Amino acid sequence: MAPFAADSTSPGVPAVRGENTNGEGVRGMSHSAGHGGVVGTNDNPTPSAGQGVYGESVNGEGVRGVSHAAGHGGVVGTNDNSTPGAGQGVYGESVNGEGVRGVSHAAGHGGVVGTNDNSTPGAGPGLYGESLNGEGVRGVSHSAAHGAVVGTNDNPAGIGIYGKGGRLAGQFIGSIEVTGDVVLTNADCAEEFEVAGLEAADPGTVMVLGKGGSVLPSSSAYDSRVAGIVSGAGSYKPGIVLDKQPGGRNRRPLALMGKVFCKVDASYGPIEVGDLLTTSDTPGHAMKAFDHRKAFGAVIGKALGPITSGQGLVPVLVALR
Repeated sequence: MAPFAADSTSPGVPAVRGENTNGEGVRGMSHSAGHGGVVGTNDNPTPSAGQGVYGESVNGEGVRGVSHAAGHGGVVGTNDNSTPGAGQGVYGESVNGEGVRGVSHAAGHGGVVGTNDNSTPGAGPGLYGESLNGEGVRGVSHSAAHGAVVGTNDNPAGIGIYGKGGRLAGQFIGSIEVTGDVVLTNADCAEEFEVAGLEAADPGTVMVLGKGGSVLPSSSAYDSRVAGIVSGAGSYKPGIVLDKQPGGRNRRPLALMGKVFCKVDASYGPIEVGDLLTTSDTPGHAMKAFDHRKAFGAVIGKALGPITSGQGLVPVLVALR
């Protein structure tokens, strides 16, 4: 059969058009290595001038690609324009279903695999998902011991899975197993408590137990009801917060162990590194524990920094005893 070529210069008129009520509108078949059964090319440089291949269907696939060759995709989309943001290799859009769906029946292979082999730092993700009201990327697995989403980075300096969010960077429903270390870059372990009434309790305030498990600022020396220090003052922030509850009530995180900045009053005596601290008569402030007998059960922790006079913030290693 002689080769057939068609050309059209009229706007909106296709070079080749095929229409069929019961079968394929156009079928292309090639027995030549390296050549496609159907190849669509649009070399018009005008932005949005047209698609290389466009498929539309009312009840079926707009475009279906099938390959029986190992290592070759049923459908392959390539965009070799080097201009940043120039276009997608494959673009899918759907009003009521998946924009792009990938299904694989081969063990060890994903339904959809995204790869970005650009070595420039921050060049782009292998797979990118964006959603206004749902998941940007959702992964579902029904297999035991396999993750719905698996992130792997074999660079010793890299991150397997990275999450950034406004309220939460990540949320887990169920138990979590960690085989390596858990690294917390912040300083103390805190737990939220409800502050009694409308008491003010800014970070660094020394708090004591009140009625019903609530807390309030300390107001007397050597108070054995001491509960902790409001976390978050200075450069130290809580590394972990227990019993954190949604807003509404007047709750504050109290540092129960670790490093935290604490309000102190050195008018009772200068404070040196290593001094034991207890409550003072100055509301919400600690002082050096001079009487160790009275301090039993009322110690907040050890001073990590000195202050010779007046009031201020000093770092403290919390150790309630």
